Amino acid sequence: MIRLRPGPPATVADLRRAQQLAGLLRGELERVRAAAVAWRNGLGGLLVALVGFSLIRGRSDVSTLAPGWGALVGVLLLAALVAGVAGALALLRAAHGRLTVTPVAALPPAPLGDHLEAVAAVRSLRTGVGLVLLCTTLLVAAVGVTWYAPASPATHSPAVSLPVDAT
Repeated sequence: MIRLRPGPPATVADLRRAQQLAGLLRGELERVRAAAVAWRNGLGGLLVALVGFSLIRGRSDVSTLAPGWGALVGVLLLAALVAGVAGALALLRAAHGRLTVTPVAALPPAPLGDHLEAVAAVRSLRTGVGLVLLCTTLLVAAVGVTWYAPASPATHSPAVSLPVDAT
């Protein structure tokens, strides 16, 4: 049979440590959300700058690229769009929480619930930052391909005047 007995009384250092942990847990979710908003705004600025930079672009008509290169640009742009949307949604989730209502019976106690939400928000923040940076990389790659991909062979050659034999 196991007997439980009280442990030694808490020292002043133990009580101070418990107060520090409780204080950290109380403000944890707000700090994570503030960081997520800052990252969202910063990465949004990065994408706006990238779009502004893309005004200096290569060929605007991908049909002038060699066969296959236009399709590559399309795939890169589609992948950038998917990564950008997923990253934006992850950043919004980190900054503002999930779009769900939790039943009252399923709510954990306040400090634990806030901590679990802070952990989920940090996970979403990391995912969002990674996806937005991937989106940026894919956009830069697509513009680079339009700059440096070989041109398609001429579909029509300019008229060449041949000498006419007068005899």
